[in-house]
Amino acid sequence: MKLEINVIDAFTDTLFKGNPAAVIITDSWLSEDLMQSIAAENNLSETAFLVSDKGTTYHIRWFSPMTEIAFCGHATLASAFVLFTKNAQLKSIHFSAKAVGDFTVVKTDSGKIQMDFPNTKPEKIDAIPNSLLSGLSIQPLEVYRNAQAYFVLYGSESDVLSVTRNNEILRQLKPLDVVVTCKSESKDHDFISRYFWPANGGDEDPVTGSIHTGLAPFWAERLNKNELVAYQASKRGGVLQCVVSQDRVLISGNAVQYLKGSIVV
Repeated sequence: MKLEINVIDAFTDTLFKGNPAAVIITDSWLSEDLMQSIAAENNLSETAFLVSDKGTTYHIRWFSPMTEIAFCGHATLASAFVLFTKNAQLKSIHFSAKAVGDFTVVKTDSGKIQMDFPNTKPEKIDAIPNSLLSGLSIQPLEVYRNAQAYFVLYGSESDVLSVTRNNEILRQLKPLDVVVTCKSESKDHDFISRYFWPANGGDEDPVTGSIHTGLAPFWAERLNKNELVAYQASKRGGVLQCVVSQDRVLISGNAVQYLKGSIVV
């Protein structure tokens, strides 16, 4: 069986930046074992698999090299980019995913792709797990949590950029991952972050769309503004435009094509 595969750099307008994701569209679901094997072979943060309901909705699932992921923003952006490229007349796409529900992705007049996700604002916790404290080289000012990750607040960009972690210790927090964040010291961005996910994907994720459904409302409240520009400060880096609107978070970004080919399984 031959399958078309596209690899897209998401949340960037520059090749080799942002976060690469593979996109595979099929008429019906492949077996879970096969999807996991393909994702492991691709060895990217995520591989997205799409199946159309023959109507207006694409059902989407995301796999890291290690496991199926409940929610992935950058691979959704990559998937929409592929679909918009295949059909230049498309202006919006309806997706459905088990953990996220039904949501819409639109192509904006500026060329960015905007995704409409549920608001997952984290809540502050007082009982901080020892594995989190001992797994990071810099102690947090405060810690928050949602269903995806622990949110570690730092006081400076130098802390976010220089913090090191022990992946073996952080893995004990499974199924939750860890995001570290602070207010940006640059006029170009409102806040910055880094995302560590040894429990679910490996080491450090280059750009994580899903975690910004929690980060954006967190910083919107602190900065008293609903439109924010975020920078994920990994080695590849990525920029996300975020709009917080009650129980929804709109996340926008650019994408560029790296590869189009076929795989034989």
